[in-house]
Amino acid sequence: MNIERSEDSEGGWIQWFCSLEDHQFFCEVDEEYIKDSFNLYGLKPKFFHYDEAYEMILNEAPEEEDLEDEHFLELYQEATDLYGLIHARFILSPKGLALMRDKFLLGKFGTCPRVLCERQNVLPVGMSEELRTSRVKVFCPRCEDIYIPKKKCPDVDGAYFGCSFPQMFLQSYTDLYPPPSTTAYVPRVFGFKVFKHKGSRFAEPVGRSEITFYDDNHLKKIKSSSGAMNKEDEEDGDRRNQRDRVKESNAKE
Repeated sequence: MNIERSEDSEGGWIQWFCSLEDHQFFCEVDEEYIKDSFNLYGLKPKFFHYDEAYEMILNEAPEEEDLEDEHFLELYQEATDLYGLIHARFILSPKGLALMRDKFLLGKFGTCPRVLCERQNVLPVGMSEELRTSRVKVFCPRCEDIYIPKKKCPDVDGAYFGCSFPQMFLQSYTDLYPPPSTTAYVPRVFGFKVFKHKGSRFAEPVGRSEITFYDDNHLKKIKSSSGAMNKEDEEDGDRRNQRDRVKESNAKE
C-alpha cells in the first residue's frame, strides 16, 4: 500500500485514507454518520482498542512523524477495520449509494473481464460479512458473476463492502441494470460445434450449488483442499500486517 500524499488528500484521516493507493473502491463516509451511535451498533465488541480507533478516524490526517510512531501503527489496522465496517453500512444509505453511483458511472471499480460483457462496469462485493475471510471481489451486473479485481487491492477486506451491496445498489438504481447479454460463445473444432465434451456448453449439465457468500462449510472445503486459502484468497485469512506496508511505503518517500 502506498501512503504518499496526493494533492487532494488534504483534510482529515478519512480523506487521507481514501486517497491512498488501492483504496479507490472506498467512498468518504460522512463524519455525522460516524458520530451517530445508532449506525455503529454492535461494532464495539469486535475491537480491542475501539475508542482509540474511533478517535483516529475522526482526527486529522497523520503527519510524517506519526507514521514512525509504533502506537499509531498499532492502531492503524484497527482504525482501518472499523472504518471498513462502518463503510459497509454507509454505502447502503441513500447518500452512500449516491456516492457509489458516481464511482460506478466513472468506472472506478473496473470492468468485467468476461469478453462478451463488453467492458461492463462492475461493483465491489464481499464474500463474507466477517473480517479476515476474503478480500474484496467485483460483481458484474451483466453476467451476474464475481471476479477478482484487476487491481487486487491486497489490503481491502470484502467485509468493508458486505455481501448485499451490488443488489441493493441495482434495486435503488434500476436504470443502471444492463440488458442481459444476447451473445454466447460456442466452442467449435474446425467450424463444428462440440457436443457432450468437457469445455462445451452443450456438454451434459452438471448440478451446481448456489453461493452468495462464504459459509463455514465452504471455508473448510477451501482449507482442506489446499492446506490453506486458495490462490485467489491466499492472503485473505493471513494478510501481511498493514503496519509493515505503511512502514515500507513511508521509507520510499
